[in-house]
Amino acid sequence: MRSRGLVVLAGVLAVVLVAGLTAGRLLRRSRNATAAEVAAAYFGAWRDGDLEDMRELVAGPPADFAAQHRALSRGLRVNGIALEPRPVVASGRDAATAEFTVTRSLADHGDWSFRSVLRLGRVGGRWRVLWSPSTLYPGLKGKGAWSLGQVRVAAARPAARDGGALPEDGLLAPYLAEIIANLDEDADQTGWAVELRDGNRPLRLVKVFGVKKTRTVRTTLDRSLQAAAEKAVAAASGQAAIVAVRPSSGEILAVADELGGLGAFTGLYPPGSTFKVVTAGALVADGAGAGTGADCPASVVTAQRTIRNDDDHALGRTTLRGALAASCNTTFARLAVERLGAAKLAASARRFGFGAPIAPGVGAARGGFPDPRSGAELAEAAIGQGRVQASPLLMATVAAAVADGSRRAPRILPEKLIGEGGGERPRPVPGTPALRAMMRAVVIEGTAASAGLPDAVAGKTGTAEFGGGSHAWFIGYRAGVAFAVFVSAGGSGPKVAAPLAARFLKAAG
Repeated sequence: MRSRGLVVLAGVLAVVLVAGLTAGRLLRRSRNATAAEVAAAYFGAWRDGDLEDMRELVAGPPADFAAQHRALSRGLRVNGIALEPRPVVASGRDAATAEFTVTRSLADHGDWSFRSVLRLGRVGGRWRVLWSPSTLYPGLKGKGAWSLGQVRVAAARPAARDGGALPEDGLLAPYLAEIIANLDEDADQTGWAVELRDGNRPLRLVKVFGVKKTRTVRTTLDRSLQAAAEKAVAAASGQAAIVAVRPSSGEILAVADELGGLGAFTGLYPPGSTFKVVTAGALVADGAGAGTGADCPASVVTAQRTIRNDDDHALGRTTLRGALAASCNTTFARLAVERLGAAKLAASARRFGFGAPIAPGVGAARGGFPDPRSGAELAEAAIGQGRVQASPLLMATVAAAVADGSRRAPRILPEKLIGEGGGERPRPVPGTPALRAMMRAVVIEGTAASAGLPDAVAGKTGTAEFGGGSHAWFIGYRAGVAFAVFVSAGGSGPKVAAPLAARFLKAAG
């Protein structure tokens, strides 16, 4: 003869079981058992490990009901189980629920606790447990395969500037991995995990033991701008990259990169006509203004080097503003040779960050402005060709310097995490009001006028020739965001990169 005392929920008196019947069989035969009594009997049998008694209380239990429970216990080497039921709550005339916390002691790994729900319903006039795999573990859909496995867990997790999660795969993955690698701490930890394979779904790590809590490291990345940049890059016709920075601080707000690796930071390419912003900066620092007169013939010979405009267009007599808007190669090449000289153009390049270390927190390549070895090289350098090289990140900071009036080293981490070299002071760039007027003219009446850019954008297109074709560029700024758009071997800056910038800015709102 067996007897058992069960403490039932919601203050129900103990039920004494006699006459050789288990709790499940007694309550299964009774039409008067309440939902609370059935729940109490189920939890009591579960505490005792009486899977057959539990099964008696379930409406239509699966044939492998006991096997599913045993699979969890064996797979995780469970030593003991504790249940903390809560009162039964009616969810309808013939339905009720009872929340509970279950704690399992796992051999050598400590306790694993979680909350779940026991669902009950009136079936054939009697209250029964409405069991499903989710009763065993929340969200479980099928027959779970449980195991304990050794895992490596990152000691730090990069997050957006607001603390929100960033995607761990996709276009940002190489940059997030680089941030973790550069932090002054162990990159990962070793621990044990409760592993669950639910049918054909990927393996899940349900609980990790033996590791410290992952530290959240906030980056400067803005989730909405990052999403907008990735959406725009996905629509590009070739391998593209978009980098956005905050002019007032140098914070990197977004980087969407299909170039491979850290291409938007480490890849160096001829900047083409976007470099004319630097050349215009040298002219303004030398005393010129946006309205200073200038010639824009279809071609010009300077320092024994013939320079031509795209499609041989010509403006005749114009201004620096008009020449930048129309991207006159002839104007800027000739003025660099006949007015500026190599030293003044090199000084302007340094003011805009060429040759300076950049991007604390993530590795990046310095832009290159080698000293021109001849007048012909100087003419080519003035229009961003020859040996001049820049990354999309560097060119985004060129636009940022114009927008703010000072050049700031870009950063993807808070200043306190950057360490030595990360606190570089802003360096004023002279003549930026004139440069803003010139870059605004590019969008209003110049090479980017038909790109569909939203209001208040200022920028500069670039088509940079290389041995196999042309790279497409557009740099600019709007509403506190400066950016560079680059399409490798994309062809025309006005036709390819500028419309891509418009797509990015419209998605950003």
